Formats: sequence, C-alpha cells, structure tokens
Amino acid sequence: MNPFKVETKDINDCFLSLEKAYPKAYDKKKTGPYTKCRVILMNGTEYESVWFMHQFARHCNNDEIKQYLALVRAQEQQQQKMLACLKPVNESILETTLAYEQLAIDLTATLAQNEKDEENKKALNFALLEDFDHLYRFSNLMMLDCKDAEPDFLVGKQTEIMPARPTIAHHRYPIDNLKKPMNAKKSNLYTKLVAGIITAAEQQTMNYYMNISQWYKNDLGRKLYAEIALVEEEHVSQYESLKDPTCSWLEMWVLHEYTEAYLYFSAMQEENDKNIKEIFQNNFEMECAHLKIACKLLEKYEGKKYNSVIGDGEFPTLLKLGTNKQYVRDVLERTVLLTNNRQDYINVLELDANADFFSYQSRFINEETTPSHVVIEKAIKKLGQDYRYEDKQNPIKELRNRKVDNVKLGRFKN
Repeated sequence: MNPFKVETKDINDCFLSLEKAYPKAYDKKKTGPYTKCRVILMNGTEYESVWFMHQFARHCNNDEIKQYLALVRAQEQQQQKMLACLKPVNESILETTLAYEQLAIDLTATLAQNEKDEENKKALNFALLEDFDHLYRFSNLMMLDCKDAEPDFLVGKQTEIMPARPTIAHHRYPIDNLKKPMNAKKSNLYTKLVAGIITAAEQQTMNYYMNISQWYKNDLGRKLYAEIALVEEEHVSQYESLKDPTCSWLEMWVLHEYTEAYLYFSAMQEENDKNIKEIFQNNFEMECAHLKIACKLLEKYEGKKYNSVIGDGEFPTLLKLGTNKQYVRDVLERTVLLTNNRQDYINVLELDANADFFSYQSRFINEETTPSHVVIEKAIKKLGQDYRYEDKQNPIKELRNRKVDNVKLGRFKN
C-alpha cells in the first residue's frame, strides 16, 4: 500500500460534524482485547500528532505553514476525541489500564521482532519487561479493589500476567535513560516508524497514569499510578532519545503523518468491529490528505522531495497485534538483570558499585512503603498468594514464589 496513490478529499472537506465526532462506544464485554489496544494506540498516536504540531507552530514564523498546521491539527483533534470516546462509560479506570499495559507489551514485542536496528531492539526489549511487570502489579490491585472481572479475562488470556524485572528496580538516575540517536538518513523506514510509534504509545500511557492517579478511589491505587507514571516517563525519555534530533520540523511532520497513515491502514486490516473499522478507514484517508500537504510544504520551503524522508512511500511490514507469550518469556529469561547505564544496558551484577543507579535507588526507594511492592503484599495477605495468569512457571527461579514479592532482583550487585 502506498498512501500517495490514495485519492483524497480537499483538506476543507475533511472536517467532521460534532455529531459524527462522537461515536458509538464499544461493548466492553463483547469487544476483543486487541480492538481495545488498537483504539488506545491510535488515540495515543493522534495525541502525539496534535502536540507535535503545537510545538512546531510555536517555533515557526511562516504564516502558510502555521495556517496548514492549524487546519490539520483541528482535524487531528477531532479524530482523537472520536477515538477517546470509543471507550464506554462503564469501563473502569483499572479495566482501561490493563488494556494500556497489554498494548504496551504486545506492541513492543511485535515491533521488536520485526526490527533490525540493534539500538531500537535493545530499547524495546528493555522496556518490554518493565511494562510486563506493570501489568502484574495493576492486576493485583484489581484483585484487591474490583469484583467485575478477573484480569486474565480482560486480556483474553493472550498475555500472561506474572512478575518480571520488579517495578521497584525500574527507578533509575534520569541521565541513564538517554540513548544514542539514530541517523535518519541512514536508518531504514521501519526503524524510523518504530521510534515514533513506541514514543507516542508510551507517552500516551504516561499521560494517562500521571493524570488518572489523582482520581483513583483509594490511596494505594493513587500511589501505584503515580509510581508507575514515573517509570513511563523514563520509557518516554528512552524512546524519544532514539529519534534523530537533526531532522527539520517539516521532515518530522512528514514522518508523523506517514506514521499515522501506516498505523490506521494496519489497524483497519486487522479490525473485526464494523463500526471501528469504518472509523479507521475514514481516518486513514484523512491522514493521506494530511501527508500530501506536509510533503508539499517540505518541497516548497526546503526543496526536498518526500522520498528523502520516507522513500517511495510503500508501507513496510504492517503492524499486527497479537499474542507474544514465548517471546516475552525469552526476553525475561535473558535480560531480567539488565539496567540502564548511560547509553548502554548492563547486568546489574556487573555495574560499578559507585554507579548512579545505586545511589539514586538508595535515595528514592523505601522497600516497605514502595507502592508497587505494597500492592503485592496486600494481595498475598488477602488471597493467600499473588494473582497470576501463567501458562507455565516463571522462567526466573527467584520470581516463582507466589507468597513473597522479590524486591532485591535487579537492584543489588549481590
């Protein structure tokens, strides 16, 4: 599929009426988990696009570019509001959260398995384990606080729920989260797409947690959301640092619009819900129109053809969300002890005793009161053991005991 071959409307014919911008919400009991994941992914993609264009406008003194930014941004806002309102009013904060974490796990695993760039792949695998552990922590909070449905049902038994690198070990000295950026002129198109997609997805998760924490119904839940939101900030910092900062604003705009078109086309290929599939289809066609505008402005003001950014425009391997159980287990088994160390990843057992990670942990962490640990302790006390959904035992021996939360793994040299 090449978005440049899609017949598109004039930009002024792409606006939606208020009535059409408020869709029929999905049925949370009948809708599959990956439909929910696709809705969250596209919502986050639109959010990223809107805020990118706001930042572009604030650093631009070209009236024509700013006018087109305003037009496109307003339409992206309509798309985002439509996607956000697909979530039904009876879906709880925690039910939505489990969908966020399932998306984080299976999106990251899918991208990693198709990625050839080693820096991107290492970053994806590293954060994958942490999102996997977040799903486990939030699932146990659900077992403490909610009665509606068990977490394994909500993820359709497509994603396992068990501990990985413990969340308590995710808190690192901020500089360690920054990685070496790619060279966009030398990187292939899929690698550029991956960095943009995962940055937007993690940013959406970070934004959701940092804003929803104040609305949760009890202190433990509020604290858990706040803690994990801080880890999501680390993930966003890691992923955005992979992107090439030397690209011009117009080059970045072209890549943003292309990414949206790619994701909508991928989503509509996989979607079974007729109503949501139609939304993806309409938004895809709108993004093709937006892409052509960005490309026109790139050529007019920088003298660059779009193929200098996205090649001939043909989409690379499409994104297909699905189960990744064995891949996640393999990454867990190989990399559970890794931590960040400046631009590299290192086994915590090999980390210098004076490393910033250890001093930051000692200042930041109190094991007895860290929310991600407390929620598991309380779940064990209430249920007799933690909540898990495992097809077989955890590949890490130290994480198999369901009556003790391991708060040492990944944090200490010994």
